[in-house]
Amino acid sequence: MDVRIDNSWEIVLSNEFKQPYFEQLANFVRNEYETKQIFPPSKEIFNALDLCPFNKVKVVIIGQDPYHGPGQAHGLCFSVRDGVQFPPSLRNIFKEINSDLGKPIPQSGDLSRWAKQGVLLLNATLTVRARQAASHQNKGWERFTDAAIKAVSEQNENVVFLLWGAYAHRKGLVIDRTKHLVLESVHPSPLSASRGFFGNHHFSKANNYLKENGKTPMAW
Repeated sequence: MDVRIDNSWEIVLSNEFKQPYFEQLANFVRNEYETKQIFPPSKEIFNALDLCPFNKVKVVIIGQDPYHGPGQAHGLCFSVRDGVQFPPSLRNIFKEINSDLGKPIPQSGDLSRWAKQGVLLLNATLTVRARQAASHQNKGWERFTDAAIKAVSEQNENVVFLLWGAYAHRKGLVIDRTKHLVLESVHPSPLSASRGFFGNHHFSKANNYLKENGKTPMAW
């Protein structure tokens, strides 16, 4: 399989790659790609880690599962490729940025532009079967992504973690809140956005914190 991951993450997560669970996960994923339609394309499985080197992480956004519709997932949580219609949660994220910072709704839902500025857009599970949500959960990805989050928390300073929804809140329990800013709200899904995602001002709060700690704010 052709996979890409930034060398900084290969070093930080080298111990995970050697664990028995990861070998089992890799065998499962390899077989899935050989026998079924799986998203994202294999070379983009680690896109979040490839586009945002470990020592450049300024913000972490935690998602749950890749999009399972054709042409959507490309390895960054909430993000879709250029030209793909915005999923409802992404549309609501852009609405909150518009309300919070006055920025217009962008034409593209490709959040690679955020990743390259230092936003780790990490799904808890990095692969999924086409049209089968959550089909690769509980295979080992969650342990791997927990390790990535824990490494950021332990080895980096003054990172902003944006945790939207109960799943992300639980995933964020490993974060050291004495040295990072953790912002929590409900999920941007249409089912919950009106109950506290809209108006959470997470994007301006993140930028203010970054500036206070001598970091360049995000061009959301």
